[in-house]
Amino acid sequence: MLILVVNTGSSSLKYQLINMDDGSVSAKGLCERIGIGGHIKHSASDGRVYEADRVMANHEQAMEAVIELLTGSEYGVISDPDEIDAIAHRVVQGAEVFPKPVVLDEEKIQRIYDLGEIAPLHNYAAAQGMWACRKCFGDKPMVAVFDTSFHQTMPDYAYMLGLPYKYYEKYAIRRYGAHGTSHKYVAERCAALMGRDISELRIVTCHLGNGSSITAVKGGKSVDTSMSFTPLGGVIMGTRTGDIDPMAIFRVMEKENKSPADMVRLCNKESGFLGLSGVSSDSRDLHSAAEDGNDRARLVLEEFRYQVKKYIGSYAAAMGGIDALVFTAGIGENDATCRAGVCEGLEFLGIKIDPAKNAVRGSEIDISAEGASVRTFIIPTNEELAIAKECAALVFGR
Repeated sequence: MLILVVNTGSSSLKYQLINMDDGSVSAKGLCERIGIGGHIKHSASDGRVYEADRVMANHEQAMEAVIELLTGSEYGVISDPDEIDAIAHRVVQGAEVFPKPVVLDEEKIQRIYDLGEIAPLHNYAAAQGMWACRKCFGDKPMVAVFDTSFHQTMPDYAYMLGLPYKYYEKYAIRRYGAHGTSHKYVAERCAALMGRDISELRIVTCHLGNGSSITAVKGGKSVDTSMSFTPLGGVIMGTRTGDIDPMAIFRVMEKENKSPADMVRLCNKESGFLGLSGVSSDSRDLHSAAEDGNDRARLVLEEFRYQVKKYIGSYAAAMGGIDALVFTAGIGENDATCRAGVCEGLEFLGIKIDPAKNAVRGSEIDISAEGASVRTFIIPTNEELAIAKECAALVFGR
């Protein structure tokens, strides 16, 4: 059984073609810097690699490039799209409309697109990818797996916001979180690496990338998470503000004569790393700029680490302690300086990392220092495999 998993991020599109009979990956790849240039890397399991700069204005164009590579004669691994049994899509926002994975039809794709109102950087792109797949695969089964599903276990006092209750009743405005598939995967993997039952553990998982979220996982369940009603909440991100005093928004609207739509764009696409630094939304560019003496790039990197640190401390308090800390996703897996900066000063919680162990990129490794009472891990996320399993279970009962 072959399942194509499409994992759409705010400026990226990862994909894997997975053989569910043995869990092997026939092909995988990454489209990145979507909308700000474009680069694609595609790898087949036999070692064939295609990598090139390629302009991709949006996620639909990126999906079309993926399909071309999977079926092409030079780098493809299948000769016909019919060889794929199902397509599984990662979707950021399901709200209360989609508390669990669903088999897609045109109506559900449209509902997912409409939920882009509260996840504008993701759901619109995910729906475009679904429509692109529909053009290629026809009536082939497609499944949506939602980032918000894992966070359905949050207690009401964690997910309710401070607006009048009638707006929750009328519009379902509440904390939903995101990156749930990733948080669930790395938390379960963390428990396995520790040789412990996850029901016994208190884990803080840090999914740090162009979009970032931190989650408190107690007993294997999400009990709080940094992203809120939309993926705009939490720490500063590539182009997103993170948590912000609403009056700051109103002040800018008044002084700059901006509309609500203008502010949605500003907060989602013009803020965060990009807006503060004036350099880039990509942390790698900020590191280079900071090394060259750009003080605003330095500021952004330090502010990001500081905010992540605060969430770790608050979630340790919320859970009554912490047994493990996990870093994952693009920044979390690859940025040793970020990890070191986040952990610095958390020794009072029992968190202490070994600099030599931390000097790695993309490895699954325990980076705890000797004598640390809290285990700290780098665990590369594998959202694709987790999503494929959800798809197989829903469509084929496997």
